[in-house]
Amino acid sequence: MASNDTSQWDAMLKGLGMGCAMLALILPGQVTSRPSRPLAVPAVALTAPSLEPVLLVADFRGEDASPDASQMANWVMHTGDHRGMPFVIVDKRQARVFVFRPDGTLDGATPALMGSAIGDDSVHGIGEREMSAILPHERTTPAGRFVTQPGINSLGEDIVWVDYNVAVSMHRVRAREPKERRLERLASATPDDNRISFGCINLPVSFYETVVKPALGASRGVVYVLPETRPLQAVFEAYRVAIKS
Repeated sequence: MASNDTSQWDAMLKGLGMGCAMLALILPGQVTSRPSRPLAVPAVALTAPSLEPVLLVADFRGEDASPDASQMANWVMHTGDHRGMPFVIVDKRQARVFVFRPDGTLDGATPALMGSAIGDDSVHGIGEREMSAILPHERTTPAGRFVTQPGINSLGEDIVWVDYNVAVSMHRVRAREPKERRLERLASATPDDNRISFGCINLPVSFYETVVKPALGASRGVVYVLPETRPLQAVFEAYRVAIKS
């Protein structure tokens, strides 16, 4: 073959090689950085999320409770106002205490002794006075929301402070004065005779030991003391949800 023919043949081979390379870049089935047109996506039926609120309610486990106590406990669970801590509902009118676990399950309920005076407020500075200086009409159990605190009283007994500033706590009943009949008052069938304390919430010893102390004796909780002279909304301003028990 002449040299001229050889040069022409080489040029044709090179052109054919370049053409094959270009063709390989666009052949179907090859991976490219970007498809020439959008891929078909099967249609999927989307279900809109439910907008109905999930209501969390307290579980009284069959324990009888007043409408105010039931609605307050349900409100606590619905709003999460207890911040994941154990909480207590103190129903002064019925002289009963309900202790709940953080998940809203009742841990226990009991009759209790309350302040002998009817009222929902404490007298200013009452926590700094000697008990002998507290007048009969000042011996109230204040209503409201309180964050509890484990403590020790002047007698060296472990207690649960409800409101340290006004010296109101939950503690074991002390039956030191026979004429006060505190144990008999706790055991009576009605709340009519359960108003005897200076303002503290007196509980049966066994209930304090088995329910209150494990729940609140080493960490904080929330106590809701229901009012007896005003509606719930007047004391708990955030109370907006009325949930039927």
